[in-house]
Amino acid sequence: MAQTLWNIDTTHTGIHFSVRHMVVAKVRGSFQKFSGTLTLDEQDPTASSVSVSIEAASIHSGVEQRDNHLRSPDFFDVEKFPAITFQSTKVEQASGGGLRVTGRLSIRDVTREVVLEAEQLGVAKDPWGNTKAAFEAKTSIQRSDFGLTWNQALEAGGVLVGEKIEITLEVQAAKAQATDKAA
Repeated sequence: MAQTLWNIDTTHTGIHFSVRHMVVAKVRGSFQKFSGTLTLDEQDPTASSVSVSIEAASIHSGVEQRDNHLRSPDFFDVEKFPAITFQSTKVEQASGGGLRVTGRLSIRDVTREVVLEAEQLGVAKDPWGNTKAAFEAKTSIQRSDFGLTWNQALEAGGVLVGEKIEITLEVQAAKAQATDKAA
């Protein structure tokens, strides 16, 4: 087994989400602070794994008042639950050369299994000689499954915040140097 450790390059990675707003529009946002690792097995991708921790308070939707509300007990309750975590439990080959990454997503005090549809976009050396790998992954979750149930009815019908959250990950990871590996 030829497993290698890769550290998520936070300056070249994006964790994005979108959700319906007032039934007809979408609000988009991202998380600004996170860390994680990938353990990749090039001969057997199904022996690979992913671990990510996101600072919940780093949510950014472009509107400070909305972001503060999302940090409050109505949503993420970041004082009580400062981290959102994902730990893979299984990696499978998918059609078209992609991967299905199954894992445990924890938001607030709720952990649920989610499946990421992932694709490795390539491996290259940067101008400084570091080996980088790029991935894209997508999933969707029902926010109420994670205790995110706050909402407000609209006068014309429907609700302010949609139930389905679309999540897109654009990940660049740097191959760990020998000194980066755990002893």
